[in-house]
Amino acid sequence: MRLLRRRKYLSVPEKESNNEKDQTHKPHIPDGMWQKCPDCKQTVLSADLAETKICPQCSYHFRISPKQRIQLICDHGQLEEELIFQDEMTNPIDFPDYEAKKRSNQERTGYDEAVTCGLAKIKGQPLALGIMNPFFMMGSMGSIVGEKITRLFEYAKEHALPVLLFTASGGARMQEGIISLMQMTKISIAVERHSQAGLFYLTVLTDPTTGGVTASFAMQGDIIIAEPGATIGFAGKRVIEQTIHQKIEEGFQTAEHQLEHGFVDRIVPRQQLRDEIADLLLLHSREGDIHDY
Repeated sequence: MRLLRRRKYLSVPEKESNNEKDQTHKPHIPDGMWQKCPDCKQTVLSADLAETKICPQCSYHFRISPKQRIQLICDHGQLEEELIFQDEMTNPIDFPDYEAKKRSNQERTGYDEAVTCGLAKIKGQPLALGIMNPFFMMGSMGSIVGEKITRLFEYAKEHALPVLLFTASGGARMQEGIISLMQMTKISIAVERHSQAGLFYLTVLTDPTTGGVTASFAMQGDIIIAEPGATIGFAGKRVIEQTIHQKIEEGFQTAEHQLEHGFVDRIVPRQQLRDEIADLLLLHSREGDIHDY
């Protein structure tokens, strides 16, 4: 009988991991260096989005803050003066955790509310400017937002100024119930009084412009401009389909669809907005208007 020898293996000690060394040599990617485009799904360098925040691959217009918007369109990249409204935080229907949610949004965004209002110049043309903020509670319209926009129109009427309003909103703020819906009428009346004074009102619809904002002052502009691809509508697609029990065509709430059906006058890419707005302000300026701000 042949005997089989058992093979012997040399034991190799496991390599000790130097965690500190491994961490040192790992590549570090700073937060916010890359962004994924919601439209084409490509990952792009944030630096490649430039100041306009437009995807270099598909021209998707990213949502931007009031500060970024001001830097893009206003002379010297700033307001001449911000119109401040003292925000005494209210919870008119005692909605649970509303104050905490609002305070959290203020800390996260650095803004006191979902709209920024002020006085500005665009290529030397003076105007009253309002910019809604999609990052603050989805730009929802509550009593403070309604008051700020109303006062913007009242100030513009008193000082014979045109109004430029950038809309971006999910609609009325549900945490304020019927009070938020009242803002639709309140602002619309201020818009009408401004119009009766013979003054120009220009709206720029950005993504998203929906709900009570669409159903009121967003569509009251003398001229209505939209950014490419912006969602513009009232109720959401699923809500409409469940209500009418029919399928809705794709893209029916886009800026392009609204232009095709006459609800929007013109679609203007973000990088061309400053020139377009300046031309419209000059075209609608009134000889003899005195702006004393």
